[in-house]
Amino acid sequence: MIQKNIFKYLSINKLTYFFILIAILTGHFHLLFFVSFLLIIHELGHFLTALILGLKVDKIYIYPFGGVAKFHLPLNYSIKKELLILIMGPVFQEIAKTFLIRYFYSYENIIISYHYSILIFNLLPIYPLDGGKLINLLISIIKPYKKAFAISIFISYLTIFFLILINLDNIKINIIVLVFFLIYKVLSEKKKINFIYENFLLERYINKYHFKSSKIINNLDDFYKNKRHLIKIGDKYALEADFLSKKYTKRS
Repeated sequence: MIQKNIFKYLSINKLTYFFILIAILTGHFHLLFFVSFLLIIHELGHFLTALILGLKVDKIYIYPFGGVAKFHLPLNYSIKKELLILIMGPVFQEIAKTFLIRYFYSYENIIISYHYSILIFNLLPIYPLDGGKLINLLISIIKPYKKAFAISIFISYLTIFFLILINLDNIKINIIVLVFFLIYKVLSEKKKINFIYENFLLERYINKYHFKSSKIINNLDDFYKNKRHLIKIGDKYALEADFLSKKYTKRS
């Protein structure tokens, strides 16, 4: 069923056709094909895993030199399942690399070079790259959701700083563009922390999750992902459901 309907989830950007034409005319079709194939199959790994796990999916948007898989991932989604969705991107890309080498063996070194360049870049601990999301998830196992997000942003800035340092002797326009793009993405995510956290709490209030593990916390900013909470206020304790109900009932 998934195989039969997968093409309805593909959306090709018009600019992609233009780049295909340019690549053919300039003799760079193999570059475009190998990079695009690896990136698209990578995104397909995330997308199909989300679809199989029952998440609401949108489409895989195909752009020049890549693609973006879009699906609705609840903020309180299972850490294990979210890790699985993240990991399946690199796994599918590895399969794609093996496929390309088998049928385009004369380009093996080029394919391997593109594959690892894409993989290493995507696994950098910079949010919202896969590596940044992975770090964020792992930190959220031991730290509150909001603090884990803030730490992930800090690690992102630190990683960008080291990227600049190791490229100081070989600064090129593509590196400058890449660095500014990454800084812009991290800044955008940082600005959304409070908004995302508010949605994280609201989602818990609406859906009434029943998590197995529990945690005693002292304030509203210390909610954990995948845990239920007992909130300590002075000498008194409040159940999470009651605490959130009071918070959002007051607003209405």
